[in-house]
Amino acid sequence: MDGAYHPSEAAHALDRDCTTLSRHVLQQLQSFGPEAQDLSALMNRIALAGKLIARRLTNAGLLEAALGFTGETNVQGEAVKKMDVFANDVFISVFKQSGLVCRLASEEMENPYYIPENCPIGRYTLLYDPIDGSSNVDINLNVGSIFSIRRQEGDDLDQTGADLLQHGRGQLAAGYILYGPSTVLVYSIGRGVHAFTLDDSLGEFILASENIRVPEHGSNYSVNEGNFWQWDESIRDFIRYVHRHEGYSARYSGALVGDFHRILLQGGVFLYPGTTKKPDGKLRLLYETAPLAFLMEQAGGSASTGTQPILDVVPKEIHQRTPLVIGSTEDVKLVESFIQERLREKEYLTRTS
Repeated sequence: MDGAYHPSEAAHALDRDCTTLSRHVLQQLQSFGPEAQDLSALMNRIALAGKLIARRLTNAGLLEAALGFTGETNVQGEAVKKMDVFANDVFISVFKQSGLVCRLASEEMENPYYIPENCPIGRYTLLYDPIDGSSNVDINLNVGSIFSIRRQEGDDLDQTGADLLQHGRGQLAAGYILYGPSTVLVYSIGRGVHAFTLDDSLGEFILASENIRVPEHGSNYSVNEGNFWQWDESIRDFIRYVHRHEGYSARYSGALVGDFHRILLQGGVFLYPGTTKKPDGKLRLLYETAPLAFLMEQAGGSASTGTQPILDVVPKEIHQRTPLVIGSTEDVKLVESFIQERLREKEYLTRTS
């Protein structure tokens, strides 16, 4: 014995149990400067929103106003569920108190929501999908929330959010909360991807795994094959390929966050391609595809529209949609190869006709 104190395994485990989300952000940035403190506080607020939504979901079957539709439609013309409204209100309420966020933008609101009392000092914008996969709520399957943090740029006097029409590489942070058997928060501030699990006894999100890396190839493919005949022939070619080759398993829940989480941890590819009726697909760039693309690239994977990286897409309006091919690098490249082959065929036919 050298006489020095050596922490026990139990002490190391206790230190891990004490690594809360806000502490982890500061450790990631290795700073207690103003921006590090801001990001830590913002993540704390996102965590609070997640706890409130998780509590509501846990008791949804017992609450009259938690399940079903409101009878209204959102800006995209989709039927609004009661849980969509509740979760959107939670994010607004939580960030009103932050002092940091001047503006929130959500797929449930036609225009950004401004918090005038925060705007003199608020330097950030929160973009989010309050409840993704809300059709799963009524049947008690997993759902999620997706978020992205950006710096506020300019005064945006017309309050249209025009400065948000930028590529996704400008995101300061992105992540999601998965509400399932446990409540899991996954985030990145551009320094890897990290997962936290909500410890109900402590009321804190505790570090579960750091520096998640998606496998280069996986056996899972996740897509709604009910749309098969609505897709471009290139996507049908890919599906025919995985049907003919051993080693592929179809996994699709109808909740983007849950399906993405599986791909992140196990590898494979998630697809939401365009259809004949919706050539740009269904998913929103600012609230869904760009935040998840940020995470996937940080984990060593790829995210594409099929023809270009999602993070390079510059939106023309805040509710713009994009097709999505996301997951293990090899699997995304495989899907893109079918798309490129069909494009070459079309170009050849055009030249020779």
